This record gives sequence, structure tokens and C-alpha cells, in this order.
Amino acid sequence: MSKKVVSVILLLFLFIIGLAGCGKQEPTAGKTLKVGTDASYAPFGFQDEKTKDYIGFDIDLIKAVAKQAGFDVEINNLNFDGLIPALQTGNLDIAISDMTIDADRSQKVGFSQSYYKAGLGIVVRANNTDIKSVADLAGKNVAVSIGSTGAEAARKIENVKIREFNTIADAFLELKAGGVDAVINDIPVNEYYTLQDKSKETKTVDTPINSEDLGIAVAKNNTELLAKIDKGLAEIKQNGEYEKIYVKWFGKKPPVE
Repeated sequence: MSKKVVSVILLLFLFIIGLAGCGKQEPTAGKTLKVGTDASYAPFGFQDEKTKDYIGFDIDLIKAVAKQAGFDVEINNLNFDGLIPALQTGNLDIAISDMTIDADRSQKVGFSQSYYKAGLGIVVRANNTDIKSVADLAGKNVAVSIGSTGAEAARKIENVKIREFNTIADAFLELKAGGVDAVINDIPVNEYYTLQDKSKETKTVDTPINSEDLGIAVAKNNTELLAKIDKGLAEIKQNGEYEKIYVKWFGKKPPVE
């Protein structure tokens, strides 16, 4: 074997070793990661009318987690049903948008530990006296957002007529216009919407449909990023930052875990 061939082999070996070393570096440290959210789910995520910045509980939370974990974030607004596909194609690194952890989604993406205990509820027009629980929705026209657990819950109701909308804001508008009898959606969003509804044309139904855990999603194979998110989330819960953010957006302390 000639000295030239030996030199080439040695260089290739050193190159491979170098690549292996690079693989051990922290890939997210100091980087800006793309975070997707559907900015129509106030108070979790929405756009400030004056500044046009994306704000809300989810936005503050992921920024705090990212700061603790050592990376930056860039917020991107997508329709809810586009978040998981964007993670799968690599167009997003992280998705946080009032997203329930469930079995179907967990087959497609990786979820963090729960960061919020939520649940599904019902919104009706203020003058409605017929709908007091999910059982009363049989045979009714119900609005939901595409790809949501509200849509899944609606499909389990007997004889229900479902109308799916790109955003939950559109579903609420259809309710006010009289096009549907009710909206099924996450309880905190429902409560915030009816509280901010200056026309007072809507109200929430007292009886919840279920209880759900919300999670931060990443690509299924990105276990390293998921570990960083879980660690950062645990740390902001411990140092009090999580409680500050919770009180800011919900006006009360988080429930004791």
C-alpha cells in the first residue's frame, strides 16, 4: 500500500472521528428554534392588536422554558391542524398551542410532561336554556376547530351535526351568528372568550365534558430536545417562574400537583 493511499485513509478516519465528535455537541445550545402556535386560542396564544406581537400563556411559557434550557425561540403562527405535520416535516422544532396529549397524537410526535390541566367544555348563546350538558347536544349543530380534541369529542355524540372551522375564533363567530347551537372547545379558552365578549351574547355551560393534559410537542425522534424541554419546564416550576406566568394569564395560582 502506497504512502499516498495511507495518508488518504488516515485523513478519512480523522474526518469521521471529527463528525462523531460534532454529534456529541449540544445541538440546541444558543440556537433559535422555530415554535409553532395557533394564535387564535386566547389566553394561550393570540396576537396583540397594537404591537402585533404574539402573546399569551403558551408564548410566555415556551420562552421561559427556552431561556432555562439555553436556546432562543421564533414564534410562527399556523392553523392548529398544520402544527403536527409541520413538526413531522421539520418545518417546526416545537409546537405549543393548547394541545392535548392523547394516544393518537403521541404516535406522531413526542410530548413533554403536562404543563396545564385543561378539559373540554361547551359555549352556547346567552339566551340558550336547552343545553346544560354534553347529552343535550344530540341532534344539535356543533362547531369545532379542525384537528382538535373538541372535534373528536363531537363525533362521539349521537346524531350531532358537526361544522369544522380553521380557527376557533371562526367557530365562535358562527355561534354568535346563529349558524350553530354550540361550540365544543377547551374550557380555559371558552372562559376567556366569554369574559372578553363585550356583546355578552355567549356563555359557558357549567358541566365540563372531560379533563385533559396539555403538552409541548416535538418531532417523534427528537428525544434530546424533549429532554431539554422537560428539564426546563421542571426548573421553572421549581423556581417560581411558572407560577408568575400562570397568575399573569389566569388570575390565580396553579393547582398543587
